[in-house]
Amino acid sequence: MDLKNFASAIAQISQERGIPDKDIIESIEAAIAAAYKKDYGAKGQIIKASLDPKSGQLSFWQIKHVVDKSMIYSEKELEELKEGKIKETEGEVPKKIRFNSERNIMLDEAKKIEPKIEVGQDLEIVLEPKKDFGRIAAQTAKQVVLQKIRETEKKIIFEEYKSKEGQIVSGIIQRVEPRNIFIDIGKTLGILPKEEQVTQEFYRSGQRIKAYILKVEESSRGAIVVLSRAYPKLVSKLFELEVPEISAGQIEIKSIAREAGFRSKIAVQSLAEGIDAIGSMIGQRGTRVLAVINELGGEKIDIIEYSDDPEKYIANSLAPAKVLEVKIMSKNTALATAPEDQLSLAIGKDGQNVRLAAKLTGWKIDVRSKESQEEEKKEAVEEKKAEKKAEKKEKVKKKTKKETKKSKKTKEKVKS
Repeated sequence: MDLKNFASAIAQISQERGIPDKDIIESIEAAIAAAYKKDYGAKGQIIKASLDPKSGQLSFWQIKHVVDKSMIYSEKELEELKEGKIKETEGEVPKKIRFNSERNIMLDEAKKIEPKIEVGQDLEIVLEPKKDFGRIAAQTAKQVVLQKIRETEKKIIFEEYKSKEGQIVSGIIQRVEPRNIFIDIGKTLGILPKEEQVTQEFYRSGQRIKAYILKVEESSRGAIVVLSRAYPKLVSKLFELEVPEISAGQIEIKSIAREAGFRSKIAVQSLAEGIDAIGSMIGQRGTRVLAVINELGGEKIDIIEYSDDPEKYIANSLAPAKVLEVKIMSKNTALATAPEDQLSLAIGKDGQNVRLAAKLTGWKIDVRSKESQEEEKKEAVEEKKAEKKAEKKEKVKKKTKKETKKSKKTKEKVKS
């Protein structure tokens, strides 16, 4: 073996595919073991090969699983299995096996080779090293190497992107389909499904885009990286890229509410003295918030100050509208009072502003103007007055009726 060229080939594969040298050598060992079995082994054998990359030395072993009589089917049981009288053991019961002399070895035989071996362990029997392999064995080895490298590559890609779940990734759109958009994110293609797309955005091939890694799943074809442009945390992750105070732990994003493509509300809190949370998020001349807005295709963003006081927090959440007063009611509801000229702004188009404020704070918010509340109070007073008047009328009516009946009875008595 030309060890210099061999080492160079391993280094090249490692660099191109991003696979550690150790994994490549393991793939080659599996391929050599498959080639050995093809030319010199027997059906059912488990062959293990070891390659020393420094010396080029090859070693081979046959692996046999150590069993005892309780672990294998007897001849009688095998006959009954054939006839269908008994079924193979499954579930919690330890599964019995059909003894194969190429794969299994009885405990007493194994102890002759390795005295300390126990039932359930694997026995390694040293085989005679071989160097000459036929064309079919070489072809088998090649297929095994390629398959093992592909499997290792898939595993590495899956583990890499699995660790990136909940992060932002940048990529280039490769293909646009009616339901899915495929984005080149480096070592693999990410999928942006229809439900995670923003309806107001237009996607085209070759476009560079940032997306949130929603989840990573393993499949026979490799890692499936599901991306999102609509997930609320995309906004917070974009701000993390633009605002260094967040990663430094000076500012905390407490809550996010988003209607993708239209508007987002984000509640922030300063954790360090002298740091203005809202000012830091906006940036000098609005540079930081504008960078996020541009990345989101012009989506409006309201940055509000978080407060532990529910009344203050709810009032802040209804920004840009100015709220006069917030009253905490029963059943997690709140009544916000706004001036007449701020009412439509507080509610927002189709109730969007108050809806997002409710999502952000976790409170059911009812927004009313001061004038309408005063009118309601007047109406309530008038209703009470009317009710009292009606009650009084009813009492008079009943009294009159009673008196009429009484006088009637008196007249009847006089007549009799």
